[in-house]
Amino acid sequence: MEQRFEELTAALFSGLTGDELLLASLRGEDSDFVRFNHGSVRQAGQVRQDHLELSLVVGQRQAGATLTLTGQAGEDLARARVTLVRLRTILPSLPEDPHLLVSREPQNTRRVEANGLPPVDEALDAIGSAGSGLDLVGIWASGTVRAGFANSLGQRNWFQCNPFHFDWSLYHAGDKATKSSYAGFEWDAAELGRKVEAGRRDLEILARPARRIEPGRYRAVLSPSAVSEVVGLMCWGGFSARSQRTRRSPLQQLVDGRSALDSRVSLREEVARGVAPAFDGAGFVRPDSVELIQGGAHAASLVSARSAKEYGLVCTGAGGGEYPDSVVMDAGALPAEDLLAELGDGLYISNLWYLNYSDRPGGRMTGMTRFATLWVQDGKPVEPVEVMRFDDTVYRIFGEALVGLGDRQELLLDAGSYDRRSTASVRVPSALVDGLTFTL
Repeated sequence: MEQRFEELTAALFSGLTGDELLLASLRGEDSDFVRFNHGSVRQAGQVRQDHLELSLVVGQRQAGATLTLTGQAGEDLARARVTLVRLRTILPSLPEDPHLLVSREPQNTRRVEANGLPPVDEALDAIGSAGSGLDLVGIWASGTVRAGFANSLGQRNWFQCNPFHFDWSLYHAGDKATKSSYAGFEWDAAELGRKVEAGRRDLEILARPARRIEPGRYRAVLSPSAVSEVVGLMCWGGFSARSQRTRRSPLQQLVDGRSALDSRVSLREEVARGVAPAFDGAGFVRPDSVELIQGGAHAASLVSARSAKEYGLVCTGAGGGEYPDSVVMDAGALPAEDLLAELGDGLYISNLWYLNYSDRPGGRMTGMTRFATLWVQDGKPVEPVEVMRFDDTVYRIFGEALVGLGDRQELLLDAGSYDRRSTASVRVPSALVDGLTFTL
């Protein structure tokens, strides 16, 4: 596909006139999707798609359109040329955009990762074997995701990797179930087996009568999945240059230096280890890493091309939403296998759901426990806990209440596939918090 993208865009660029600048972005995938129910394959399919976005720029005016590629070179070029003529026709009637900014200094990049995926049948056999005798419900997604960029100034960028993701639940009865996922670039059936076996052990505890706890503060271990939910909510405008400049960031106190997190908390966007391309649709190339929080303090922001133009900043290649696509949180010093012993008595929280801000300016968030939230006594899980709502600030969770972070990160891929497979990812450790606040 890389060669076809190069040939298609070169043909389009050759037809430009005057001071026209053409930007071309491609997003595509070759994916396998398999759904499981009751531990068996219920639906399987393949998706191959490529979408080409064209943006014609003259001065401070821009017109854009997106078309689906057929894979037939002649047909795709003909349709793209018709689209270009239409953009050229409507461009003069559009108003000038004072915040339009595109890169005019070509920076060529190419990242093509080796394919470490197993044959799909092999993965499905491993899932079936690991989940034998369990009511396993989930979805497998794997295959190539790709992205390209080219402009008529001579810039060329290409990205291609081959991730897999298996997201599943083990169902017991009623509202009792465990939830887990396994994702990466190199398949390891043994690791899948360990994760499913951990869920099998949790199911045995879920079969016991549920414990109801009173509202209050409880010592708690947050699994990497639960930590990722908290970090994900922080990304809703938290690191956006625009949100910070308009003082709508939920981390504004951190940005202003009025509050801080624990010095062991460091967080960055690291596209070099993620599933997202390191370039945007305006031709700006992302740094391999952008430190967002360092040593508990605000370090830098994500800046889109439009924000760079409006506020006189340096563009970091962020998208229009200015949220990180490849989040990495540094691990800590607590051995992951000893976290429950360190907890003693309290809660093990495997998942948090339906998070939102209850006080956005104050960084206060709320959400629900769900699936396997267990009561731990003397370092051992003993019974399930009824669904609870937490309400606390990020400055307590990752600040004054933080006991420590686990010594291992877990890669979690966004399981979303609306329109196309998501390329968002996080690498986070578990966390031990002394006094997470529950309200009901």
